[in-house]
Amino acid sequence: MNSPSRRARLTAATIALPLATALTLSGCSTHVGGAVDVAFLPQTSPAVGDLDRVKWSLPQEPAVLDPDAVSDTSASTVLANVCDRLMQVQPDLTTQPGLASSAEWTDDTTIKFILRPNVRFHDGSTMDADSVVWSLQRHMAEDAEESDEYGNVESVSATGPLEVTVKMKQRDAIFLQAMAGNGGIIFSPSAVADAGDNFGGPGSTDACSGRYRVGEWKSGTSLTLNRFDEYWNTDRTAHTQRILFTWADDDAVTNSLIGGEVQGAYLGTAAAAVPLLGNSDFTVAQGPATNAWSLIPTRSGLLSDVRVRRALSLALDREGVARAGFASLATPAKTPLGEGAWGYERDAFAAADEQLEGAPAKPSADDLEAATSLIREAGDEGKELVVASDGQPVRNVIANSIASAAKKIGLSPKIIVVPPQQYGDFYSDEALRAKADLFSDEYYISKNDPVGFYKNAASTAGLNYLGFNDPAVDAMIPKAKAATDETARAALAIALQNKWNDAMIWIPVVETPTTLAMASDITGAVASAAYLYYPWAADLGAARKDGEGK
Repeated sequence: MNSPSRRARLTAATIALPLATALTLSGCSTHVGGAVDVAFLPQTSPAVGDLDRVKWSLPQEPAVLDPDAVSDTSASTVLANVCDRLMQVQPDLTTQPGLASSAEWTDDTTIKFILRPNVRFHDGSTMDADSVVWSLQRHMAEDAEESDEYGNVESVSATGPLEVTVKMKQRDAIFLQAMAGNGGIIFSPSAVADAGDNFGGPGSTDACSGRYRVGEWKSGTSLTLNRFDEYWNTDRTAHTQRILFTWADDDAVTNSLIGGEVQGAYLGTAAAAVPLLGNSDFTVAQGPATNAWSLIPTRSGLLSDVRVRRALSLALDREGVARAGFASLATPAKTPLGEGAWGYERDAFAAADEQLEGAPAKPSADDLEAATSLIREAGDEGKELVVASDGQPVRNVIANSIASAAKKIGLSPKIIVVPPQQYGDFYSDEALRAKADLFSDEYYISKNDPVGFYKNAASTAGLNYLGFNDPAVDAMIPKAKAATDETARAALAIALQNKWNDAMIWIPVVETPTTLAMASDITGAVASAAYLYYPWAADLGAARKDGEGK
C-alpha cells in the first residue's frame, strides 16, 4: 500500500520467484558539507555482544498495534519485531521466505503457500493453515487498512494442514511482494478474539509469533518489547533482551541521543542528524528507500493546466531544497519515487531515469526561459499560485522554494499555513484541497516495484487528484501488475513512469533515504527502509566485546 508522510508504510521488497537481485549499495557514501561522509548501506556492522536493554526513540506513540486498524510509522517500527509475515523483507530490500517456506504460482491465477511447521504464537498456540487463512481474510476485509493489497484476490483457502491456496482474479506479481508487508502478518485467531475490542491497545496481547513480544505499554510514556525465547527459528537468537521505546520529534530525539536518554532512532528528517555528524560517540548511516518529496497539485487552481505544472518543475531549485531542507542528506529527484523501488532490472530503471527531462537539479537560464514561455502560453502571467505549508521547517523550505520559482516565471505566489495536525487531511478532504493549488509531502510505497506507485496514474485512483485520464495508462496498469517476467514488467513500469512525467501528475522534489542514528556502542540495525517490516531489533547488540575500548 502507498503511504504519505505519516510514514505508515515503506519498502516491503520484492518477493521474487526467483528472488530479485540484491541492491548493490554497501560501501557507498553520501558526501555532506564537503567534510563528512555518511555511509550508505543496507545494514550496520554485525553486533559482537549481547545487551540487556536498548532504548529506542519513535516519532510518536503508536496509535494502536493493529495494522488493519491504523498502520502508522511508529506502530510498524514496533510490529516489525513482533509480527512475522508470510514472506520477509531483508535489509537489502529483497525478500526471502518467512512463515511460508515457499510460494509458488501453480497456474496463472493460483498461488500456493507452504507453511513452516512448529511455529508458535506468543500466546502458546501453533500456526496452521486455518490461522493463516483467518489472518489473510482479516486483512482483506473491506474496512481493513490492508485491504487494498487484496484487490485481485478471489478466495483464500486451507488446502492442507500447512498449505494455503490463494485464487486470484488475474495474475498479480505485486501481491506476492505485499505478503512481506503488514498485509502478510499472521495472527493467532484465539489471541485476537480474547483481546476483543482492545486488541492492539495498551495491555492487549500482540497475537503474533515474532522474535519479540509486547510487554508493558505505559500509555503516554513508553512501550517495552521482551525477547521471545521460544521463537521458531533457532538459527539466530536476538542479541538484546529488551527494547524500550519512547517517542519524540526529531529535534528532541537528537537532544535525547546527545544526552544519553535514548540510544537510537530512525529519523523522520535527515537534517536532524547534522548535530551528530563527525562525533565519534554516534553512528549516522543512510540506506535505500522508496521515499521522495513531491508537490501534489490539486485540480482547483492553476496547476490543473499541465503547462503550468511543467513550468513550475523546470523552475524549481531542487539542489537548493536538498541543501537548505535536508543538509544535503537528500538528492534532487526526477521522479516521485526513491531508487529503493528499483528491486529488479536496476540498469533499465537507472537508464530510464537518466533520460527523463523536465525536473532539473538546478534550473538553467534556458529552463527558466522555457518555463516563462509556458506560463505565457497558458495565459497565467501574474496569476496567484497558492502553496500550502504547515509551518514546519522542511515544508517551509519547500514552500519558499516554490514561491521563488513562481516569481521567476511570472506567477504571484501565496503561502498559506495549515496546522500540522490537519495537514494530512489534504489526502482525504476535497474542501481543504480546494484552498490550495498544491501541497507538498513525502511519499513512499510498501514494495520495491515502481508499478506499486505508478498505479496511481489510473483514472480511478484515489490519489489522482488532477483527474488525469489516459485510456492507454488505464490499460497498461493491469498488464504491469500481472507481468511476472521482470523484464516485461520493467518495460511497462518505465512506460508508466514516462506517462506520469509527461503529465507531471506530481512534481518531484528530492529523494530521501532512510536515516539511522545510533550511539556508537551499539550496532547491527538495518539502515534501509526495511526497518518497518524486518525484525531489526533482533540484530541490535553491543558494538564491542566486554573490555574493549572505542
